Amino acid sequence: MFQAWLLEGAVQNSGLFATVASKDFLGFGSGESLNSKKVSDWLDFNKEDVAKIASVSKSSVRWDDAMPKAVAERMEEIANIANLVAGVLANDPAKTALWFRTKNPMLGDLSPRDMLRLGRYERLRRYVISAIAEQP
Repeated sequence: MFQAWLLEGAVQNSGLFATVASKDFLGFGSGESLNSKKVSDWLDFNKEDVAKIASVSKSSVRWDDAMPKAVAERMEEIANIANLVAGVLANDPAKTALWFRTKNPMLGDLSPRDMLRLGRYERLRRYVISAIAEQP
């Protein structure tokens, strides 16, 4: 099963490169072409959520060329985690969205979306990477 999962492109390789999704399953883009607003909308974040996630003021959250670097970076990190999860869930955007919205006992009965909203991105990232590494 793990080999089939790798063939689907969930991660580039095991170990060192297992932290980066090899495909953009959810159509967010990456780098300069990342659609940060699409990431935010996909998770149903409001400006207050994004401000907290990126540690910027609510008034500075914007989606144009003047977007704060912290917002762009955090949205790219979140897009990567979402694409890693999508790869594990057989490239199914609906299942991936459901996973992000469903309370998870491994996350203290919070949803992954709420983990992000509460500023616990790093804990969620470690959880996802660890779970992927443990795949049979």
